[in-house]
Amino acid sequence: MKHFFIALAIALMAAMAVEASDITEASDLAKRISPRLAQKVTFKLIPSTAGGHDVFTLESQGSKVVIAGNNANSMAVGLNRYLNRYCKTTVSWYGDIAVDLPSTLPDVPARETVEARVPQRFFLNYCTFGYTMPFWDWADWERFIDWMALNGINMPLAITGQEAVWYNVWTRMGMTDEEVRGYFTGPVYLPWHRMANIDAWCGPLPKEWLDGQAELQKKIVARERALNMRPVLPAFAGHVPRRLKEMYPNADIKAMSTWDEFEEPYRTFFLNSEDPLYAKIQKMFLEEQTRMFGTDHIYGIDPFNEMDPPSFEPEYLNKISRHIYSSLTAVDPKAEWLQMGWFLYYQRKDYTPERARAMLTGVPKGKMTMLDYYCEYKEMWRDLDGFFGQPYIWCYLGNFGGNSNIQGNVKQAGEKLEAALKEGGSNLVGIGSTLEGLEVQQFPYEYIFEKAWDFKKTDDQVVNELADRHAGTESLAVRHAWKVLYDSVLNIRPTTFCGPLPCQYPELDKEHGRCAIRYNPEMLLEAWNSLLEQREITTDAMTIDMIWIGRQLLGDLFLIDKRTLDNAYHNRDYMTMQQMAVEMATILSYMDVLNDKHPFCTVQKWIEQARDLGIAPEVKDYYEMNARRLVTTWGGDLNDYACRNWGGLLSAYYAQRWFVYLEEMFDAVSKGKDIDTSKLNGRIKDIQDMWPTTTSEYFSSRIGLGGDDFDEMQSCNILEMCRLINNRFGEQFKLLKKS
Repeated sequence: MKHFFIALAIALMAAMAVEASDITEASDLAKRISPRLAQKVTFKLIPSTAGGHDVFTLESQGSKVVIAGNNANSMAVGLNRYLNRYCKTTVSWYGDIAVDLPSTLPDVPARETVEARVPQRFFLNYCTFGYTMPFWDWADWERFIDWMALNGINMPLAITGQEAVWYNVWTRMGMTDEEVRGYFTGPVYLPWHRMANIDAWCGPLPKEWLDGQAELQKKIVARERALNMRPVLPAFAGHVPRRLKEMYPNADIKAMSTWDEFEEPYRTFFLNSEDPLYAKIQKMFLEEQTRMFGTDHIYGIDPFNEMDPPSFEPEYLNKISRHIYSSLTAVDPKAEWLQMGWFLYYQRKDYTPERARAMLTGVPKGKMTMLDYYCEYKEMWRDLDGFFGQPYIWCYLGNFGGNSNIQGNVKQAGEKLEAALKEGGSNLVGIGSTLEGLEVQQFPYEYIFEKAWDFKKTDDQVVNELADRHAGTESLAVRHAWKVLYDSVLNIRPTTFCGPLPCQYPELDKEHGRCAIRYNPEMLLEAWNSLLEQREITTDAMTIDMIWIGRQLLGDLFLIDKRTLDNAYHNRDYMTMQQMAVEMATILSYMDVLNDKHPFCTVQKWIEQARDLGIAPEVKDYYEMNARRLVTTWGGDLNDYACRNWGGLLSAYYAQRWFVYLEEMFDAVSKGKDIDTSKLNGRIKDIQDMWPTTTSEYFSSRIGLGGDDFDEMQSCNILEMCRLINNRFGEQFKLLKKS
């Protein structure tokens, strides 16, 4: 009996410690948002629902707003509900952006109780760690983790710092420091190295990067776990250095297929999971990673992402899966495998249902969770028999490469998600987003994660609450604008290389489907004009809305002017050519300065982050080179894949390509000849080759109007800037037509 009471006391103390920890973490999150907010709200721990679901309640008691939840993560969602609905504000996922709060924090008029509809809420994509996060410091991560908690995310991809683990593994196996760091890519390209697409590109990786990222990862996973998240760490998927083939000549190591036209030195190598060396490396990696970062027993493993396996035979694919999983459980008996289902979409002609079944069922049912990666366009669970009984997470992709244009079929994605929740079977265990880059417009992703909770909102409620928190108050004009955007503009599925024509490669008579006007521009213009009715702009979210729409309209107008220019060239209409050239340069200038109204719409911010992360001057230059290259020339055949409609990038890079195009066009007409395409491409290549290694201060020199007009654009606020744009181009906007 004595032992019983001792055990009971220990259990009670443990429960009290958990309760105190959850409340403390939620309270600390509120303090990080605003000390004034933390004084208004208080937190309580309540049980999960009878069905075991996460839950929160929200109500006012006296002068306090009481937020109760079954854990800190649920409490955070309740806090976000209070901020969004009652304080009419949006918490930015960028650490530099302060949270806009009303002067008087409101009470909650009636008690709310909201349950989670799914247990797992996944976020991130390997690519996000290259397109957005490579140069983040702890302040950036701290806000972002808070944003994830506020939006109920409890299963984030957590792959920062893994090169430090691999460095220790590979050096212990006999590779030199230079060999290991030369095997790694540059920092912005590490996602594609981690997915076994490329090795060595823009390397070697500095040692200070390895050390710094390891320390950063320790903070990341500690905070994520404190907020009831289950970080998804990597495991060994078979990707090994080329040097290992020489060191272990009898090992079953094969060269992988080349990726996106990268040349032979950047080819990757795969170790067959049946080879005894595989289990040895898995053990070394997992033990070292657990020593450094702990474990939550769930591991991201993606052996053949956009790469051909050594064989597509079902038996081979089944064996690969079985042996990978057994190598996991030999080290961690609680191990679960999380795999992105992108390969099943991207290579769907190769991964027939028979082959997909073989690969997925090589792992015991319930031990491999599939991320259905691109569900707003293609739900693979419907084609592959619900992933043959394995658990899966319905994911909204929403963005390729961080492309900064208006896209995303938001409303339709919500409808598809609702249908999946009804029809997807009991093995649909979660909702997620697999965006490639954060960009600045958060709404599509916040919308998807709201669907993970039973808010029972109508479309009108979704739009009105969104508009109110972007405006910071109830505004009929802003509500109308967002109703138009939600119903009639955000109905475009995201595609690759997607951006406005100013960010595309200049070619005669060629626009690419990438920059087509795929929505009704009259609706975008209607939303724009409604937003212009505001008397003032007081929130960061509304500043983003104005930039987001304004630069899209200008980019669409540039497309129309380029068509007129090319037609005038063919007709040798020199006067019209001159008129269009001036107009196009003016549009670029307005776009450039409009983007300057928000720091995260500028290339300067991106480059500053890169340089600030470096310690040694040569490392700062190296990081800047990586940063510049990724958002422009990339590598392989991916030039302009990550095109960004950014201030500074438009003037210093994209405009320079367009000026060469205009010069060659005018030169051809003046000489009575056709454009020398070879010369044009050569000059553009010179600009592209020079750009990544230009590490000088260039932001003071701008293209554009100059004089009073340019000074006025730079000095005015965002609303004044948008009105200048409308005064200058409003009548032309009315002529825009869907492509």
